[in-house]
This record gives sequence, structure tokens and C-alpha cells, in this order.
Amino acid sequence: MGEGTWGPSDEALLAGLASGDEEATAAFVRRFHRRVYGLAFLILGDADAASDVVQETFLRVWRHAEAFDPRRGAVGPWVLSIARNLAVDQLRLRRWSPVEPATLWLAAGPSGEPGPEERAIADAEAEQLHRALGELPLEQRRAVVLAAFYGRTAREISELESVPLGTVKTRIRSALLKLRAALEVDR
Repeated sequence: MGEGTWGPSDEALLAGLASGDEEATAAFVRRFHRRVYGLAFLILGDADAASDVVQETFLRVWRHAEAFDPRRGAVGPWVLSIARNLAVDQLRLRRWSPVEPATLWLAAGPSGEPGPEERAIADAEAEQLHRALGELPLEQRRAVVLAAFYGRTAREISELESVPLGTVKTRIRSALLKLRAALEVDR
């Protein structure tokens, strides 16, 4: 995204943040605050804890802005990965409490500011995936959501769910195959 009606690119705002440009910093925070807070709240289910994650995320972004390498990925996913890691770390400090996969899917939306046509397409695709997720057995749904949305490894899911590693891998693979089949049929 370049200069123009959408404003400066994410990279330009990050460079401004790194150089101490107050206007760029404010624009950067405005651009990512909602997504960072939403992700943190989704993972933690607690507004105060999510706000703490937001503050820590932007502090870490500021500290590491100069080291950001656009060859390794875009700014948005980098910021969200920092937020996700902080939220997961905070979650690990508390008692683990699972989130219903449907709640995760409803809260996860495309990033950026899509137009009406893109929103309609995304909404239709989200509804298809939501229906397909709802048709999965609970164990498979939880395993695939923990892996896909939380970035948990099969080993971590095995420990969280207190089931053998092989069982978790089978659940994830089965869920992905069923989702693929359900989404291909709907198209």
C-alpha cells in the first residue's frame, strides 16, 4: 500500500515510528490498534489483559522497529505475531481456558480496510468456513483452531488437551481434510 488515498505504507509508518516521528507513530498505532486489541482479546478473553498486551506490543514494535526486515515479511503480520506471542505468554501464566472455535472464527476477519465487494466475498467465505468448522467433531475443531489461530504446535496441543501426540496429529489432519472437502463442495 503506497502513498495516496490510503495514506503512507505500513513500512513508511514503521520507519517514522523508529525515527521518533510523532505523527507517524500516532498513525501507526491508529492503523494497528484495533487488530492488536482484537487478537489479544480473542486469545485472553479479558479486556484489561488485552489492553496490557496492546501496550506491550507497541512498546516492542518501537524497540525493534529499526531491526524490521521487510524481506522477511510484511509489517502487519509482524506486529500481530508480536501481539499473539505476548497474549499466548500471558495466557500460559493463567489457567488455560479453551475458547469455542466458532468464537475464534467469527472474531477473525481480514486485516486492512476492504471495500464493500471484498467484505461481501470475505463474509461469504467466512460463513462457509464457519459452517464447515461447525460440522467437525469438537475434538477435531479444537485441535485445528488451536493450531491455525493460536499457532500451537501439535506437541503443545497434546499437553493442553492431555492426549497423545499422535492423536492430536490425527485430529488436525482429519479436520483439515474434512474442511477442504466441505469447502470444495460449497464452491
